[in-house]
Amino acid sequence: MNIADVITIGREALWVTMLIAGPLLGAVLIVGIIIGIFQAATSIQEMTLSFIPKLIVLVIVLLLVGGWQLLTLVDYFQRLLLSLPIYLQ
Repeated sequence: MNIADVITIGREALWVTMLIAGPLLGAVLIVGIIIGIFQAATSIQEMTLSFIPKLIVLVIVLLLVGGWQLLTLVDYFQRLLLSLPIYLQ
């Protein structure tokens, strides 16, 4: 196993992490910005007003893309385990 293999494994791991976390973080970011604008416009500074909608959107997005995220993670892990003998030579 040389340094190029380590870099390839690390790059793929970061890419899979971004693919899995991206939809969730993007949706929560958009909702957070919308709630922040609403709070600034109305001068309402209630903490639960920003937390509850983010939590609801997070659950909805997780229900929509959770299966795809799990398949992506399992596929990456299987490819990693199958290529392990190649890397150990």
